[in-house]
Amino acid sequence: MIFRKGELFCGPGGLALGCKLPQSINKKTGEVFKVEHTWANDIDPYACQTFRKNICPDNPESVICKDVRELEIEKLPPIDCFTFGFPCNDFSIVGEHKGTDGKYGPLYTYGVKVLNYHNPLFFIAENVGGLQSANEGNAFKKILHDIANAGKGYNITPHLYKFEEYGVPQKRHRIIIVGIRKDLNLQFRVPAPTHVDRYVTAREALEVPPIPPDAANNEQTRHSSKVIEMLKYIPPGENAWYDGIPEELRLNVKKVKMSQIYRRLHPDEPAYTITGSGGGGTHGYHWKENRALTNRERARLQTFPDDFVFEGPKEMVRKQIGMAVPPLGAKIIMQAILDTFAGNRYKWVEPKWNFEEMEGNDLVKVLQEQAN
Repeated sequence: MIFRKGELFCGPGGLALGCKLPQSINKKTGEVFKVEHTWANDIDPYACQTFRKNICPDNPESVICKDVRELEIEKLPPIDCFTFGFPCNDFSIVGEHKGTDGKYGPLYTYGVKVLNYHNPLFFIAENVGGLQSANEGNAFKKILHDIANAGKGYNITPHLYKFEEYGVPQKRHRIIIVGIRKDLNLQFRVPAPTHVDRYVTAREALEVPPIPPDAANNEQTRHSSKVIEMLKYIPPGENAWYDGIPEELRLNVKKVKMSQIYRRLHPDEPAYTITGSGGGGTHGYHWKENRALTNRERARLQTFPDDFVFEGPKEMVRKQIGMAVPPLGAKIIMQAILDTFAGNRYKWVEPKWNFEEMEGNDLVKVLQEQAN
């Protein structure tokens, strides 16, 4: 069976790439289960260009570049599966943490509208770990309730995936919610981590094999002489607040001192989280060379292949990479979903949250209070 996939907030295509890579074969019937792209939407024109170039070069019109609030969901082609990494700005631990009260928080409801109208067989929803605590935890419960009860109803499995435990060379923790339509009587299980005892390191990601000299998106950043001098004093794994930095080279910051500022990677550990927002000092820094990472190096830490070319100016490319879902992480989750449909067993672990217990304990009370 080929599952036709639709996607909202598609970004450059990290989730889409990971979803189209795996397949599963029913061992008794020989039936093949896989996913193919049908349509996608994002508001960022450069991300849409990147998606078209790498995911669907033969069908560029299938990527609709516009505000999701202007999208005519009812006119989109039929789909069998749906993915949406709804904007995380209001759920991130960095910033004002407005949750569903912010500008971006309510955008998940457009994913609910897709579920209500198209009733796909399954979906994947993705967001930052900070979602679980937004609005004192009520935003997370409300979102789970809404997507579980959308359309014909879904059995949902929310889990906090630590992607370094799955071979991604980066400490990137994300909430992934997998939903399978209730009438199918299938139960998704969280795939067991594959790299708990042996993480892939930043050095391995960037040097094995070496990045080709003609690789796209590999231009270096020009730094001021002061930044270069400061970096010389920062050891691997440390940041701009390291005690060994001479006083004249220190940053004049009196408020919150973010740990990511001018923080070098440690070559023998996974990278810290690669982000797409923020100014100078937040771009990720090489453990040995006195410079920020190139976009190609960031893409490798996100598990994009070297032939995946990002479109747009350098800063827009950095944003796309930092906002994307690591394709390897998406591949592992999609493989487990396809195995579920094919009836194939795989190693699994219990999810971080049991939605039925959450729903039964206090969600109804929360919703009643909100209604009043």
